[in-house]
Amino acid sequence: MNLKEKVTKLNRIGKTLEKRLSVLGIETVEDLLFYFPFRYEDYSSILTIASLQAGQEVTIKGKIELINSKRSHKSRKIITEALIFDGSERLRVVWFGQPFISKNLHVGEELFFSGKVKSDIFGLQMVSPAYERVKKETTHTARIVPIYPLTIGITQKQIRFLVSQVVHYVDEIVDWLPDDVRDVADVMELREAIRSIHFPENQDDIAHAEKRLKFDELFVLQLRAEMLRQAISVSKAPVIKFQENYTKEFVASLPFELTKDQKVASWEIIQDLGKAKPMNRLLEGDVGSGKTVVAGMATLNTVLNNYQVAIMAPTEILAKQHYESFCVLLKDHEINVCLLTRSMRFINRDKVEINGDNVEKESLSLKELSEKIESGKINVIIGTHALLSDKIKFKDLALVIVDEQHRFGVEQRASLIRRQSALVPHFLSMTATPIPRSFALTMYGDLDLSIIKQMPKDRKVIKTRLVDDHNRQKAYDFIREQVKQGRQVFVICPLIEQKEKDENEIEIINYSFTGSQEKKSVLIEYEKLNKQIFPDLRVDYLHGKLKSVEKDEKMQNFASGKIDILVSTSVVEVGVDIPNASVMMIEGAENFGLAQLHQFRGRVGRSSHQSYCFLFTTKTSVKSKERLEFFEKTNDGFVLAEYDLQVRGPGAVYGTSQSGLMNLKIATMKDISIIKLARDVARGMDFQKYPSLKKKVGEWEKDVHLE
Repeated sequence: MNLKEKVTKLNRIGKTLEKRLSVLGIETVEDLLFYFPFRYEDYSSILTIASLQAGQEVTIKGKIELINSKRSHKSRKIITEALIFDGSERLRVVWFGQPFISKNLHVGEELFFSGKVKSDIFGLQMVSPAYERVKKETTHTARIVPIYPLTIGITQKQIRFLVSQVVHYVDEIVDWLPDDVRDVADVMELREAIRSIHFPENQDDIAHAEKRLKFDELFVLQLRAEMLRQAISVSKAPVIKFQENYTKEFVASLPFELTKDQKVASWEIIQDLGKAKPMNRLLEGDVGSGKTVVAGMATLNTVLNNYQVAIMAPTEILAKQHYESFCVLLKDHEINVCLLTRSMRFINRDKVEINGDNVEKESLSLKELSEKIESGKINVIIGTHALLSDKIKFKDLALVIVDEQHRFGVEQRASLIRRQSALVPHFLSMTATPIPRSFALTMYGDLDLSIIKQMPKDRKVIKTRLVDDHNRQKAYDFIREQVKQGRQVFVICPLIEQKEKDENEIEIINYSFTGSQEKKSVLIEYEKLNKQIFPDLRVDYLHGKLKSVEKDEKMQNFASGKIDILVSTSVVEVGVDIPNASVMMIEGAENFGLAQLHQFRGRVGRSSHQSYCFLFTTKTSVKSKERLEFFEKTNDGFVLAEYDLQVRGPGAVYGTSQSGLMNLKIATMKDISIIKLARDVARGMDFQKYPSLKKKVGEWEKDVHLE
């Protein structure tokens, strides 16, 4: 066997377990070795039964004197009881709902039992301990035991058993860090770190292993930023002269006044565009803060300098929204705007009505469109990653605007550069996800930051309410009243279907939510609202299994007011701006991160109407309730993101699609010293001398794109 071998070759892995492991991202031996524990239970202390005290987490070694299973009179659950003797005293051990244990264990056998000692009216006992027959090398007991993240149908014992089968393959792992880089960073060898993270001898082993593995994750991000920085530092960009008079006319024509933050961000970008060095800027702004207008100003200045602008969005719906927005923003100028996605190819030529304004639109073949782009007849090209196709060649591309920066890496930028002159386009990344400055610097390295925190003056603060089951009907009544007043409603369903606990009381979540389950979740909510709660209103739904054409049609119906209530899941990008929507109703709000909830909330409140966000919850833990109460009283997305980063960590806050965070398995934003170390070691790196580092960045970017 080797590191790339499928885990199905291991003992005790059938089809069912194979599917469950794939949910956790485990398909190969290498995946298993790089599947890290998130905490440990120290059962390395083996005590005598006579010395035990209530509350201790320990290991005992003793022989079984009695063992049997019986059914509880009250709950009718199977209870398995055993009496253990170690020569000093006897101890009662109890398991609930595991009748197989009395068949697996026999009187006279000597075992290790690891768990928490509890006290009841009968004296001391251990409840649901891990157990293992006495041998030299143990996996589940008599050591510092790793606790792994799980999914439904997989136990801690299974993961630990599988890891124990492959741990000797660590010797095949090639350390990607050169020796002298490792010495500068003062981190241990990768092989030793992997071995220690799964089988630590002591707490120091854990600390050293975690430092190395956290450093690896953060170092790749910093190396990527350094590669971009070095490429930009030796590149020249087109100089975009500030078109002051046209810009003033553009601002005066807007139906609203720019906020101070919008003015500052616009000026920062215009100054960058005026330099021969390529701009490399991240524009952050809360949902509805007006980033598009700022991007529009940069686009106008670039086109008036006789250059082209490419605008890339992550989805077709958002690309179409950008297209419609830019058609309206630039309608007073002789500027050709086109939309290019897999299923849509338009250029603003034939008059059509969008949001009350006449703009031009015509469907073209890909060949016709690419010829117009290459000849320079089209000034602004808006689309998805279809823009990166080799068939698309630009004449004079001077500005690239991208919605999600992590999906546009070194190779993507290089591919655009290769297709034109020696000049490198300016680069502006936009994100609606509020990212604290410290976090942004970690994820995006040396991008300059422009932040829009202020909201437009006419926007009223969205009123947020936490709704328990007792007040659900009141919320429904309020929603009906809003619809009677002509408003519309979004309803979001959670993707997480069920939770349960494993043998160590670790909460495990079913992340294997398939498209059909997502569809089922939406349809159940839709049926309930359509037939039981709001039979008199027009309710419709969206889910990921619908075709793009169907999604677009439903969104257009919602935008035009033909639908009162739209039910969807979090995976559906509801990118179309619906100013008339005034209520966001979120089912199972405890399942979402605050950043996600804030994104949902930002879909309403886009007009002068007072808007509302209702957080419907089921049974929530004290911590979940605290989080949601904090959200209820906080409208600043940056404050929410900072809070959630501390409480839940980046993966939970931003989800798997942001910034390659799926790759952060072990590092968190709390690892300030390691973040600084990674940045310091990456600065000025000689990539010619260390090709393994360049290769690692390429692999990282490939992984992120696959996500």
